[in-house]
Amino acid sequence: MEKSQQRSILFAGDSVTDCGRREDPRKLGDGYVNVIAAEVAQRGIAVSNVGIGGDRVVDLQRRWAGDVLGSSANVLSILVGINDTWRRFDSNEPTTAEAFEQGYRELLTQAAPHFELIVLVQPFLLPVTEDQQDWAQDLQDKQDAVARLAAEFGAALVPAHERLTALAPHHGGNAALAHDGVHPTSLGHAELANIWLAAVNV
Repeated sequence: MEKSQQRSILFAGDSVTDCGRREDPRKLGDGYVNVIAAEVAQRGIAVSNVGIGGDRVVDLQRRWAGDVLGSSANVLSILVGINDTWRRFDSNEPTTAEAFEQGYRELLTQAAPHFELIVLVQPFLLPVTEDQQDWAQDLQDKQDAVARLAAEFGAALVPAHERLTALAPHHGGNAALAHDGVHPTSLGHAELANIWLAAVNV
């Protein structure tokens, strides 16, 4: 696939990536993607965002060809997984770790020939309710799958969960970075952007 001469990054994922981008004239949203876009613009790197709130791996699979494989971007960044855990607990729609990993691997197998670099952002949770403590093992299995896939495909791995968890006490607790444990606050998005930029060489 022929790429444009200008370097560019495509962000795909769920609501953490979406962050209002479909109502934004710039199509970036007001989250970590926007923060990263402002930073890399200084280096002449363009950014685009195809995140959609609520998406799981299976949802990305349905729209992958149209939203991702046809992109002229050089770099692809993916953040997905928390909804694959969340739907088990709020809708009784579990996604097994095996199904998650298989679906994610299919996405990466299709994407690998189209991009110079793929970035996998570790799905994260900063529990703010007692119920969310029960999500930990389900999400851990998916975090482990993402780490394996990053190694398998030579992708950059962004350790979002570990870094945000470590940062939360310095900001007064989890809610300061993610008001509901899942969706980052403005501060949480800024920290997530910093973690991404520290982990990815673009």
